[in-house]
Amino acid sequence: MTATLSSTLGLRHGRELPPICSDVRQKQRISIDTLPPEVKAPFPSDPVIPLRTKTTKEFQEDVERAVQSGDWREVREFYLTTFDSFIEINAAFKREANGSFNTIDDSGVNAKFVNAVYDALLSTPQDIQKSVLKGIINSLLREWKGPRTKDDLRAYLILVQNPQYSSTSTYVIYAHLLRQIAALSEADHHFLVHWLKKLSARRFRQLVERLLQFISTRLFPAEPDELPPLAKCSWWIPSATKVLGLFNAANSVSSSPIMPFTDFYNITLEHIDFMEEYRTWQNYGNSNRFSFCQFPFILSTVVKKAIIQKDSEQQMISQARQSLVSKVSRRQRVDMNLLFLNIKVRRAQLLSDSLDELMRKRCDLKKKLRVTFVGEAGLDMGGLTKEWFLLLVRQIFHTDYGMFTYMKDSRCHWFSSWKCDNYSEFQLVGTLMGLAVYNSIALDIHFPLYCYRKLLTPPTAPCDQNSVIGMATATLDDLQQIMPELAHGLGELLSYEGNVEEDFYLTFQVFQEEMGMVKSFNLKPGGDKIPVTKQNRKEYVQLYVDFLLNKSIYKQFAAFYHGFHSVCASDALMLLRPEEVEMLVCGSPELDMSALQKAAQYEGYSKTDSTVRCFWDVVLAFPPELQKKLLHFATGSDRVPVGGMADLNFKISKIEVPTDW
Repeated sequence: MTATLSSTLGLRHGRELPPICSDVRQKQRISIDTLPPEVKAPFPSDPVIPLRTKTTKEFQEDVERAVQSGDWREVREFYLTTFDSFIEINAAFKREANGSFNTIDDSGVNAKFVNAVYDALLSTPQDIQKSVLKGIINSLLREWKGPRTKDDLRAYLILVQNPQYSSTSTYVIYAHLLRQIAALSEADHHFLVHWLKKLSARRFRQLVERLLQFISTRLFPAEPDELPPLAKCSWWIPSATKVLGLFNAANSVSSSPIMPFTDFYNITLEHIDFMEEYRTWQNYGNSNRFSFCQFPFILSTVVKKAIIQKDSEQQMISQARQSLVSKVSRRQRVDMNLLFLNIKVRRAQLLSDSLDELMRKRCDLKKKLRVTFVGEAGLDMGGLTKEWFLLLVRQIFHTDYGMFTYMKDSRCHWFSSWKCDNYSEFQLVGTLMGLAVYNSIALDIHFPLYCYRKLLTPPTAPCDQNSVIGMATATLDDLQQIMPELAHGLGELLSYEGNVEEDFYLTFQVFQEEMGMVKSFNLKPGGDKIPVTKQNRKEYVQLYVDFLLNKSIYKQFAAFYHGFHSVCASDALMLLRPEEVEMLVCGSPELDMSALQKAAQYEGYSKTDSTVRCFWDVVLAFPPELQKKLLHFATGSDRVPVGGMADLNFKISKIEVPTDW
C-alpha cells in the first residue's frame, strides 16, 4: 500500500515576507490565508450520489439492538457500505444527497450523524472496525485525476475525524490520509479551514491532540518496531504538520479561538535538535525542505526562546572570536572581561550612567550581562543584574519621569506623545527589554498586547534606516486595550442613529495635551474644515485610532523598536506571536510554588531542616496574591520566566547572626 499511494507535498502555502536585506534569503512562516474569490480554483461537477435515508436515531437504535441481541449484521452492513468510497461517505453523511453546498459557510455534513457513527465505532466487534479501515484504504487507493470535487473534500473532513487513528496500529492508513489532505490545492485548503472551524470545540480539540500525538510518536516511538523505518516514511511528519496547520488556521479565523494557541505546542519538540531545524529554515526558507520552523505555531515558547538565545550567542561568540584574534595578532593581553557586557553604574546617576554604558558598549549587547554598582563590593551572580533591571524599570516608568503614561482604566503603560530632540531614553527601554529576554530576566512592566504587535512590525529590523517600522494596523479593539473609555465613546459614535454632524459637532481635527499645552492635529489634509458625518465616521475613527497608537508616538516607538532589536536581532523573531514576545519579556503569570520548592537551592541549610520545611509550609498555604508578593520581593517580578520556576535561581541562605548583640 505504501508504494501505491502517492501525492506531492512540495506546496507553497501563504505569501512571501519581504527580504530582510537584499542579500539575505527570504524566509517566512507558513500560513493558510483566506483567499479572495478570484484565485479560487473551479470545481468540477459532483457525481450523482445514491440516496441513503438512515437517520441518527435509526442508527443508534440499530446499535442498541445489536448490543442486546449480539446480532451485528445490520450495523456491519452499514459500516461496510458507508466507508467503501468517497461517494458512499457523502451518501451517508451529506444532509441532502445531491445538494451542492458550494460555500465555505456550510460543509453540508450532518455533524450529529458523523459523531454518532464514530462514537459507536470503537464499541463494535473487531471485524467491523477492520472493515471500516479496509474501506478507507480502498477509498484512498482509488485513482484521482484533476481537481477534487467538494464531495471529495467532505469525505476528507469526515475521514479525518475517525477515532481509530488514535491507535498506532492504524498510523500507516492515517499517514496516507494526511498526505492526501496536505497535498490538496490552496483553494481546497481554504474550504477545509472554514469547515473545520464549525466542528464542536470538543471534537476540534480531539483531532488536534491526535495529530500532535501522531507527530510525537513518529519522532519518539515507544517500541522501535511498531512503526515503519523513518527513512521509508519521512513524509509522515511534514504531512501531519501541514494538516495541523489547517486546524491552526481554522482556530485563527474563528470569531473567537476554539482553543488557546498554546495548546498547539508540541512539547516533544523541546527534545529534538531545534537549532538544526532553525538552520534548515534559514538556509532553505519555504522550499520543499521541511522544517518545523515553517510552522511556528507548533513550537513552544521555551523552544523559541532557546533559538533566540542560541542564535544571539553564536553571533556573540563570532564577535568575541574576532576581538580575540585581533588582540592576539597585535600581541595584546587578553582580558576575560572581553566575554561579558560589563555595566558599571552609580546609584545616584543610575539612568544616565546606564544610558551612557549601553550606548558606549552597543557592540557588546549580545554578551552575557554583568552589573557592578560603583563603590560597592561584590560579584554579580545574578542578583545585581536583577536589582539593576528592577531599579531602572521603577525609575523609567515613574509617572513623574514623563516617558510613559499610566492608564488607570486599563492598568497599563503607553508612550507619552511629547516631542523632543533626543529619543535615546526610549531606545534604552527597548534595549532593556531585549537584554531581559537574552538574560532570562522577567521585567515588571505592563505594556498592552498591541505594543508587542508593533515590535513585530516587521519582525526583523530593516537594513534601510528610513524604512517605516512599528506601524501595525490599529483597530478599535486595540484602543480598547489601552484607552477603554475613549474606545467606548468612539464605538458609540459608530452606532449612533441620530444626526452625527449636528449632535457631535466633530471635525477631522483632534486635540492632544503635550507638556501642559493643548495642541491640535489634522487627521487628514484640511481636517479642521471637514465635518464628521454618518457617511465618513468610520474613516474618522480609523484615522483617530491610527493617530493615537501609531503616528503621534512614531519617533518614540521607533527608538524603542531599534533598542529591542539591537539585542534580539534574530530571524527567530519571525517565529513569534505578540503574546509570546510579551511572555518572553514579562514572564508567565501562572505560579507553581511547588515547582519553585523543587528547584530551590540552599546555602547553610538542607531541604529537610525544620526551618526550611516550615518556610515552605507557610508559602504553599499563601493565597495567590501573597505568593506573587513574595516572588516580587525575591526576584523583582511576580511573573515566572519562560522555562518555569527552575530558571529563577531561587536560593535560601543561612546568615549567622551573633546572639549576644
